[in-house]
Amino acid sequence: MKIFTWLILCALTIVSCAPSEDEQAAHLLAQIKALYERGEYMQTLDSITALRMQFPKAIKSRRESLRLWQQASLKLAQYDIAQTDSALQAILREIPGEDNLYKANMMRVERDSLKARYEAMCGVVRMIRMRQKQDTKEYQHAANQ
Repeated sequence: MKIFTWLILCALTIVSCAPSEDEQAAHLLAQIKALYERGEYMQTLDSITALRMQFPKAIKSRRESLRLWQQASLKLAQYDIAQTDSALQAILREIPGEDNLYKANMMRVERDSLKARYEAMCGVVRMIRMRQKQDTKEYQHAANQ
């Protein structure tokens, strides 16, 4: 009986000394922050997905990674808006000078597609910003309690 009790105590001691999931995830979270700071937003999102899968119980790390996810998604959406706007402006300049009716109509189709994409991406940016404000309010409310 004494041996059994001793084994249980040893096992509990070993288990209690193991690093928590947040401590284990800290290294990966530091890498994610470095990726974000270097402007590697897609890799940031991929790494956050890996962190969530590897450390499902690392609540603090996941909360911090959510903030980084929103910021990286926002940066990607803003970049996409800039690219779409540039393409839209180029096609708008080309349409009046096109003499071929078929090509002009195809340019108008492309223009409409670019406008729809532009509006959709602007909506994505609005939603991300709204969610960031909501998360900030929730964090402040939780900190006050």
